[in-house]
Amino acid sequence: MQAPTPSFDKGSLPPTLGYARGMSNVDVAVLPDLYRAHLAELSRRTDGVCAQQGLDGLVVHSGTAQKKTSFDDQFWPLVTTPLFRHWLPLAVEGCALLVVPGQKPTLFLNVERGFWDGPPAPESPHFWPFYDVVEIRSPADIRRALRGKVGGLAGVGDDRAFLGALGLADDRTQPRDLLVALDATRVTKTAYEIFCLRAANRRACRGHAAVLEAFAAGDHSELDLHLLYLKETAQDDPETPYKNIVAINEHAATLHHVSYGKNKIAAQSLLLDAGATFLGYDSDITRTAVKGSGAAADVFRQLVVGVDRLQQQLCLQAKRGLSYEALHDESHRLLALTLQETGIAKKTASSSALVDAGVTRKLFPHGLGHSLGLVTHDVGCRQIAPRADNPFLRNTSVIERDQVLTIEPGCYFIDSLLAELRASAAAEHLDWTLVDALVPFGGVRIEDDLLVTDDVVDNFTRAFLP
Repeated sequence: MQAPTPSFDKGSLPPTLGYARGMSNVDVAVLPDLYRAHLAELSRRTDGVCAQQGLDGLVVHSGTAQKKTSFDDQFWPLVTTPLFRHWLPLAVEGCALLVVPGQKPTLFLNVERGFWDGPPAPESPHFWPFYDVVEIRSPADIRRALRGKVGGLAGVGDDRAFLGALGLADDRTQPRDLLVALDATRVTKTAYEIFCLRAANRRACRGHAAVLEAFAAGDHSELDLHLLYLKETAQDDPETPYKNIVAINEHAATLHHVSYGKNKIAAQSLLLDAGATFLGYDSDITRTAVKGSGAAADVFRQLVVGVDRLQQQLCLQAKRGLSYEALHDESHRLLALTLQETGIAKKTASSSALVDAGVTRKLFPHGLGHSLGLVTHDVGCRQIAPRADNPFLRNTSVIERDQVLTIEPGCYFIDSLLAELRASAAAEHLDWTLVDALVPFGGVRIEDDLLVTDDVVDNFTRAFLP
């Protein structure tokens, strides 16, 4: 193997910096063996895809930095393509991976460096020995190395111009059937991927615990809490898997609230939806907290407890062989019971009426969860469309062993959806005086990441965060 350029440190990184905080050297010592088995399984799956598609192999592009707008010359930090990241956690623009069945993968490592910026060091060096590394400075170098071989290859990545520069035919660049088949290879996770997803949860839970403690102790701005989360997880903003959702009070009714308030305010409620990454794999965790006194605060506190309880019930039910859409439907039945218990729904309203009349779907308008992996809303689990009453459901698969899923039910007081409820026949089912008193609290969401095994559910999140 040709040694990587000296700009990459192949030595061990300090566990408190290079790995998820709280992990020991013993923990990370298993990475090479886990990675070896991961590559063997990934190669087996990819070989099957190549045979199915009639290909001699794949060229996988690492990615190209994207411009922020067309009006200036600023670029976002590089986000490597998940197809590349499935093989190795290297964040370097302009690289390519050659995968040919029966051969050791070849990494075409871009060593061209300007003086404006440079790539980050890999979080772990465990992957280097598993590749033949060829240093390149442009796509032309790859094209020369592939001369006479491109006829049986297809290219995947986010830059068609880069793939075209390698000499690949247009119909072998990003072919739709190939992308769908490769998405399917990501549905179930290897032991290495499970290790990384668990570590990403551990990292995120440190941030959640710190923010929840700070919220309970005093008043803060949303920006202050966001920055505290980044500090505790040792991540810069671009390293997070998605923009943290930090929502105080009525902002929690905006499902993806990221326009942080910068002023410290008296807070009654906090919804924190924030994740972390580890070696390219994501976590996605949400907690809701409430403080203060008064009748409305007491009911909202009961609602948080009720949503947390039903969320844990749903996690336990996420077993192999169950349709995820059926689990989503069950979440609405359980939410209807919670609305009855808290008095938000009138005693005269049955749980079935609350579901059938669409009340629960106005208060809980999003899907129950999604597949999780190399991206937060991972692929391969929505091959069929959900029913019309579940338009935002991102997972319609039958749950399989070694899937990693999120379970994130919620209940929100969203002005526009409440207005639709008030104007409908279903309005009679709710105590509107209580609903109006709860609007300033925004809403509730509780989210865990879990692994489905043969007979039990392994909840990554609850191992580190209540």
